[in-house]
Amino acid sequence: MNLSFTRLSSIYVLDQDRALDFYVGVLGLEKASDVDFGVMRWLTVKVPGDEREILLEKPGAPAHDPATAETVRELVAKGAGGGWLAFQVEDVDAVHAELVAAGVEITQPPTDMPYGRDFGARDPFGNTLRFGNVHA
Repeated sequence: MNLSFTRLSSIYVLDQDRALDFYVGVLGLEKASDVDFGVMRWLTVKVPGDEREILLEKPGAPAHDPATAETVRELVAKGAGGGWLAFQVEDVDAVHAELVAAGVEITQPPTDMPYGRDFGARDPFGNTLRFGNVHA
């Protein structure tokens, strides 16, 4: 098998417009695609200049039947949706200060770790976010 890179990841959100406001308006990502397929809205964002996209996926059809979608929504609302994203940044403390000023929930302050310096946060739906300057 000859895999090149991860092109697409997915994270569950409960409101795609609110997610777009957060990921683009607060975090500075850019909208990559926004397509109405009828049964679902395919909404992706990406770090400017990066080819990899993040699908802001609303639980429901076609991936879930109604009962499963409700269970997923309940888990996401509790912060237990299972998704998380990690972003590489140059200045961990500056990004932390920007997110605090924007009212983002911080779950762990900037901390020096064996792999670099990072901190934890949550998106408006409870998904875990990490921001760090991680050594290769």
